[in-house]
Formats: sequence, structure tokens, C-alpha cells
Amino acid sequence: MTDSGAAFGTGARTGATTATTTTTGVGVGPYRELTFDAQGDVDPATRAAVARIEATDLLVFAHGWNSDRTTATRLFDRFFAPFPGLVGTGVRLGYVGVVWPSIRFSDEPIPDFDPRAAAAGTATGPDTGPDTGPDTGLDAGTRRALGAFWPGREAELDRVAELLDARPESEAALAEFGALVRELANVDRPGPAAAADPGGARGVPALFARDVRAVCRELADALAASGADAGDAPGLAPGDGLRALWGGAKELLRQATYYEMKNRAGVVGEHGLGPVLADLAGRRPALRVHLIGHSFGARVVSFSLRAVPDGARQLKSLTLLQGAFSHYAFSDRLPHDPHRGGALRGLQRRVDGPVVACHSSHDSALGLFYPLASRMAGDSAGLLGFDERWGAVGHDGVQALPGAPRLSLEAALRDGLPTAGCVSVDAGSVVRRGGPPSGAHSDICHEELARIVVGAGRMGR
Repeated sequence: MTDSGAAFGTGARTGATTATTTTTGVGVGPYRELTFDAQGDVDPATRAAVARIEATDLLVFAHGWNSDRTTATRLFDRFFAPFPGLVGTGVRLGYVGVVWPSIRFSDEPIPDFDPRAAAAGTATGPDTGPDTGPDTGLDAGTRRALGAFWPGREAELDRVAELLDARPESEAALAEFGALVRELANVDRPGPAAAADPGGARGVPALFARDVRAVCRELADALAASGADAGDAPGLAPGDGLRALWGGAKELLRQATYYEMKNRAGVVGEHGLGPVLADLAGRRPALRVHLIGHSFGARVVSFSLRAVPDGARQLKSLTLLQGAFSHYAFSDRLPHDPHRGGALRGLQRRVDGPVVACHSSHDSALGLFYPLASRMAGDSAGLLGFDERWGAVGHDGVQALPGAPRLSLEAALRDGLPTAGCVSVDAGSVVRRGGPPSGAHSDICHEELARIVVGAGRMGR
């Protein structure tokens, strides 16, 4: 599972993304990028460029976790392409790509960038060649990305890479690896970003609290359940010997980046994008804004609502594409703890239109790895197994919110969407391509989903 962010709680200004205000690589226009660093600070030049876009309606799209800037730009280009032909004659669109620091695990396939491979279920990412077989080591691209993700931790990362390459048959080596990953993830020293999700899950995830051998075995089992090769050594049956657990160990490293990305996305949304939107509303009150987010980018755009004033009318729609945050986020009362609400309870009212959660059962990143990574220490004896408490909105839609309708994609396109409130749309009829371990998590570039955005924003012909 991949899509991740900067070390939180360190106070360091890390993970800044190079700013650009050009339209390079995106075929629609006017297009600008809005760039944030890991603390949510916006690049002033990109902010000024977005404020100058001449449009009636502004599409603001935040990318997800497995995206360097090049990958994010290609996603924006592919997703935005159908919109000019879908909107009414009175609509003048402007396009914004929200670029925020995430990490690119270049060994994980992204189906939208290789349709032929995706159709076969073995897609390749834009920066990698075809899968060449089991490998628990770190490729050069991922190692560079981890260095940028955790600056100043080169010694620890070199040792992590060395252990993954060697896969020693050693309890001590596996324990050392687990300790290094826990230290990199800062799980013992949560900082300001940990406050980004009040009302959410509490405590250290079980992945970092339990015995590392048991965790790596269960992660290897999860990879096998997703159809991925967990990197077992030749001649070893899955689960035999310590060497067979290093595929699970590599997944633990992915989950450490996920853990930090979750916090970063909330910070960038609330303290970065939200204030920019509030300021834009003051400067351009007639501009209609439509927020779109994929994966952790859905968390970014959703948490921006915390900085939007009550009674604001500029935000006309919010569309979540395979959102990587709790399906209880908008709930007034958590089913397992009725004294608490979700992290975003009631904030759907700050959108002058619908909040649309597109979800798919073919998304194994959210159906399998998200709940595994979100499960708290002490919750159960094991990590695997279904538990609704840890479900993602991109897997089964908005939950525990009375009156929130649930529609098929076909019904939503045929009959339209509600004009306000949360609505879940099962997009599994189109969001279905992609190989393990993430499945269809990134299979979002479809005209049908663009039409959902247009319908939610009342921009159609």
C-alpha cells in the first residue's frame, strides 16, 4: 500500500515540492498548480497564479499517496481531459492541481498509465518497467524517494535497504529492522500533525506496537491474500522460515510511510488548502469551487473544510475518489463509541452542494491494507480480519450517517445526485483494474467519474 508523506512531529521543514505555474504536461487550460510543503505552507507564487485564473468554475484536484510531481501531473492531465466536452455553454472551467509532498514507491503498478498492462491485471507504473518477479529489496527510485521523505536519515535507510536486500535468517535482524522502521515513523513521538484527526482512532497502530515477527508474518499473509508475491525466497513455502517474512517487512516500511502520510494529508488540508480557499472566497466571491481528491488527496480536500467558514457558499461540490480515510469521518456518533463523532462530523454542511464518495470493492489497498494499517494496538489478537471500525470511505462509502443515500454509478449518472449532503456512489463497475497489492485503487481516470464531478457541481449541459 503506497501514498505517503513527511516525518511529522520533528518540527523540520521537510518534503517541499518544487513550485511551478506552467501548464506543462496538462492538456486543458487554464491550468495552474497549487504547491504545499509538509507543514501546509503554500508556495506564494502558485497561490497568486491560481487567484488569477479567469473562470466561472474551478476544479481543484489533490493527488494521492503514490505520486511524485511527474506522476501527479500525468494524473491531472488524464483525469481533466474529458471535462471541456461535458460542461454547459455558460461554464468556463479553470483547473488546479494540488501538489503536496508524497512518496513514490516505484515498484507498485499504477494502472491508468499503462492500459494494456492494466487490462491484464499486471500494470506498470510510469517510472518502472514490467514486474520482473519477487523482490523484497528497494529499487533505486524508491530508495531516493525515501531519502527525500526522511531527510537526514540516510544511515538508517541504508541499513533498512541492506537488510531487505540480504533477508537474513535472523531474529535479531528482523527485530533491528522493526526498530528502525518504528524510529523512522516517529510513532513514539507524535507531534502537531497527530492532532489533525481528533475523534479518530487513538493510540499507536498495532503494526508498530506488536512483535515484529508476528506483524511481518501477517503482512506477508495480507500480500498473499491480495495476490501479490511477498518475496519468498526460492524453495521456501509461504510462512516457512524467517527469510519468508522479509516481503512482509518491506510492506511494514510502506506502512510506516502511510502512517506519516495520513497525518500530513490532514495538516496540508486544514492548515494549507483550507486557508487558501477561504482567502480565494474573499477575493473572488463569484467563483465556484469544486474539490476533488484521490486516495489521501481525498483526505486533503476533506480536511480543508475545517478552515472554511460556516455559511460559506463558494464550495459547490466535493468528490472523493477512493478516499483513504475513515468511512465514519462525517458521522455524528461512532457506532463503536457513541460519545464520539468522526473527525469531520457535520462539515459536509460547509459544501453548498453534495459530498460524493466514490468507492469500489476492487480496491484492495483500501479493502485490505487500510484497515490493517489503521487497527490500533490492543484491539485484537491479530491484524487480519474484517472489522468495520477501520474501514475506508473509498472501500464502502460513507457509513453511520442517517439519510445519506447509496447509489450505483449507473443510477447516479442516469438520475442525478442529491443537491446537498453526503452520498455514496459504488463505482466498482469502472474502478476495477489493477494488479496486486493495491488492486483498483488508482483506476480513476474514467469519463464516468468526470461526469460525476460535473453532476455534483451542477455544471452539465
